[in-house]
Amino acid sequence: MQIQGKAGQRPSDIYFFATCVIDQFYPGAGMDAITLLEREGIRVHFPEEQTCCGQPAFTSGFPDEARKVAAHQLTLFPENWPVVVPSGSCGGMMKLHYPGLFAGDPARKAQSEALSARIYEFTDFLVNVLGWKPEDKGGDCTVVLHTSCSARREMGVHLTGQQLLGGLDKVTVAQQDHEAECCGFGGTFSIKQPEISGAMVEDKLKSLKATGAERVVSADCGCLMNILGHAAWKDQQEGRKTASLPGEHIASFLLRRTSK
Repeated sequence: MQIQGKAGQRPSDIYFFATCVIDQFYPGAGMDAITLLEREGIRVHFPEEQTCCGQPAFTSGFPDEARKVAAHQLTLFPENWPVVVPSGSCGGMMKLHYPGLFAGDPARKAQSEALSARIYEFTDFLVNVLGWKPEDKGGDCTVVLHTSCSARREMGVHLTGQQLLGGLDKVTVAQQDHEAECCGFGGTFSIKQPEISGAMVEDKLKSLKATGAERVVSADCGCLMNILGHAAWKDQQEGRKTASLPGEHIASFLLRRTSK
């Protein structure tokens, strides 16, 4: 069966997998991503029984627990439609690690391999499936893009965010030093190794601020939560009343820049 949504084929329907972080902390980013997709004539289906992708358990060394969570997700996308994920981290888990999780279960391994072929990170879907070329309707501004480690190293989509932002006529995309370095979030890493994580996000924040950009944009809300949370803490420590480095998910930024 041919998968709807491959290069040269514009799908009419997609599934949207929101991720835990968006569901719990950044629901507006998820709604903005859905609005962008619907504005392009795509029917967006949101399985309400979706939960975590299983990555926290998987990367913490609990494969049995991860399998239980992942097995539930395998039942939620029965139609042969693309599954769009607004996070390289969760997208990488579903696309690359699900088949290995079920290596000992032939039926679920086949299910996970079929699902893997339909997983698209959000910016990758906009660029490489929809061929979306946004029309910039905002004023002049300078932003800096932070790409998550999973988006860069697992999904290989670090260039699609740059392409989308670079296609906006009045947006200047500043380049940060050590762009490929982790922000220190790493899911449970930031909880298990708070001192190391704190040092990493401090370095990342300095690098982002040094660009002089007005805001940071990212396609991963886990990184945003870490970076913006640290920036807010620094602002509080230094007595600032306004955010020294605002930020938002790329879906929210793109929607705002392309809306009348």
